Amino acid sequence: MSMTFLTLSYGLLLIIWGAVSSIGSESMTSWIPAFIGAPIFIAGCCCFKFPAAKKIWMHVAVVFGLLAFLGGFRFFAGLSSEEGLFGNPTAAISQLMLLITGGFYTLKCICSFRAARKES
Repeated sequence: MSMTFLTLSYGLLLIIWGAVSSIGSESMTSWIPAFIGAPIFIAGCCCFKFPAAKKIWMHVAVVFGLLAFLGGFRFFAGLSSEEGLFGNPTAAISQLMLLITGGFYTLKCICSFRAARKES
């Protein structure tokens, strides 16, 4: 799977996740995955539209992937609450999803960047 396709897919996943998890929620924080996914998706589209600037757009995307990963650590804030990690199950699952998928995406990008550097 190409990194451009992975970037488009991951951005779209986050947008859909944010939209679905916000159904019935009055909190704007339920849209955080979508707010992170939109720039990732746009960067993936720009990779196709402007192939000469692919490196720049992929670096933009990985910054937002790293933000997703770091934001996912909010999941562990539930350890100090009386309600526990899953006191608010929807928020906890979204935070855990951001932690896992953001970490995976960032790692894949770093590996791809390193492989591209070795090739050149």
